[in-house]
Amino acid sequence: MRVVIADDAVLLREGLIRLVEENGHTVVSAVGDGPSLVEAIKEHRPDVSIVDVRMPPSHTDEGLRAAVEARTAVPGSPILVLSQYVEVSYADDLLADRRGAVGYLLKDRVALVGDFLDALGRVAGGGTVLDPEVVAQLLVRRRRDDPMRSLTPREREVLGRMAEGMSNTAIARALVVTDGAVEKHVRNIFTKLNLHQDEEQHRRVLAVLAYLQA
Repeated sequence: MRVVIADDAVLLREGLIRLVEENGHTVVSAVGDGPSLVEAIKEHRPDVSIVDVRMPPSHTDEGLRAAVEARTAVPGSPILVLSQYVEVSYADDLLADRRGAVGYLLKDRVALVGDFLDALGRVAGGGTVLDPEVVAQLLVRRRRDDPMRSLTPREREVLGRMAEGMSNTAIARALVVTDGAVEKHVRNIFTKLNLHQDEEQHRRVLAVLAYLQA
């Protein structure tokens, strides 16, 4: 994969460069501020970009805003955001265009190298990957008119696992049920959320986004 990295912390940025390159990928640009990230994505059209939420000058949400701007300039450009803390409003902003190919992980996950690289690959492939802590806090913010209320507890559990990027087979293992049972729950979820027949991965992304934005 061709990767852009945006983080103003030099040690972390250099660490990410080394991690990515030692695992067979190429870092085409490494930058330390939002405008440089936008320009790097427009110039290089990377397979995926790793972006810190907080960058200069205010160290609040410049990285996130630059990521959203970059996805406007290069529609669907894959972005994996890293954050020190769960920033629910930032996750909402990142998911708002409903295109998929986004991820939001806490920086602690970088230490779990296998999981981090797996998440990076899934985002590059058009998937949506969210840290379990992000999922949990998004659920706390559900509105009373949540469209998910028609789902059974088991269907909500399956959809929660989907939001973490798990395949049907992985969900079946985690819940100790058959693949067929999970497939039935997934079909019911699509029906209840009015996601009509379409390409399977596209419907999964829409279901997850509806779930997290409810």
